[in-house]
Amino acid sequence: MLKKTISSEGTVIDDLALMTDTLEEVLKSSGDLSDQKYIDLKKKAEKILQNVTSRTNKTSNDYYYKVKKTAYCIDDYLHEKPWHGVGIGVFIGFLAGLLLINR
Repeated sequence: MLKKTISSEGTVIDDLALMTDTLEEVLKSSGDLSDQKYIDLKKKAEKILQNVTSRTNKTSNDYYYKVKKTAYCIDDYLHEKPWHGVGIGVFIGFLAGLLLINR
């Protein structure tokens, strides 16, 4: 049986676990379209799936914008101090060369 409920404070992992439990119940039910329990479980599974999808999209958009903001900050920094960027590039190239030599 379902032990978890949908909450706005729950994590995506909790939502995925709840969705999995609900879908398992749907699959175990008779599948008879006239069975009210089947219809209720199907509606619940659709609602949970929609909730998880929307939260996943929001989380992915949040990370996308954070990464984009970081990239712009790095770009601005390198435009202000190009020689620091050259130094960092040389250092990374040096480390990559050391790693390739030691192979």
